[in-house]
Amino acid sequence: MSSGIFITLEGSDGSGKSTQANLFKEYFQGHEINYLVTREPGGTVIGEAIRAVILDPQFKEMVPEAEMLLYAASRAQLVQQVIRPALDQGQVVLCERYVDSSIAYQGYGLGRKYLSKVRLINQEATGGLKPDLTFLYDADPESIINRAIDISTQEGLAGGDRIEQRTPAYHARVRWGYLQLAEADPERFVVLTTKGRTPQDLFTESIQVLQERFPSRF
Repeated sequence: MSSGIFITLEGSDGSGKSTQANLFKEYFQGHEINYLVTREPGGTVIGEAIRAVILDPQFKEMVPEAEMLLYAASRAQLVQQVIRPALDQGQVVLCERYVDSSIAYQGYGLGRKYLSKVRLINQEATGGLKPDLTFLYDADPESIINRAIDISTQEGLAGGDRIEQRTPAYHARVRWGYLQLAEADPERFVVLTTKGRTPQDLFTESIQVLQERFPSRF
């Protein structure tokens, strides 16, 4: 059994996951907590190369099956190379996105007929590894997708990456999928509504949750 704690951050593009990850990192450092912060897709040299392909707007012809397999391939590398070893060493592992993202984006987003495929592929990719706790940052997809595109444009992907450029209806399905996942697993999910709240407000509530769930570690 692993002595580590596996925490994931989920939510639509532009919901503030990266900001929260940075706040967690500062907190872990300030409290001398043995931690690892990573992201998906990516987190390894192979994963980052896969990420570049997945998000590149020029690959508009990518079929859903290829998309879900690429995400799973990046995830398999990250789990085996990074996440499991860190958990075995007793670290607190914080990951931006995980399997729930694939279920929401490739399952609910692309069409519910893909749900069973996404779940099966990711069971194999992760070896069944599940987070101990998942923070879901819930925001209106139509309003935050513009923020996500702005961020991507600053990073060199004019107009947003391949996923961000999809229709508002797609992003609405993604959000609905996330909420369905949270409803089905309330013990693992903590849903934080972002509207009208500052990043610090959300982070303060998140830390309170960690202290309640894992008092001996936080």
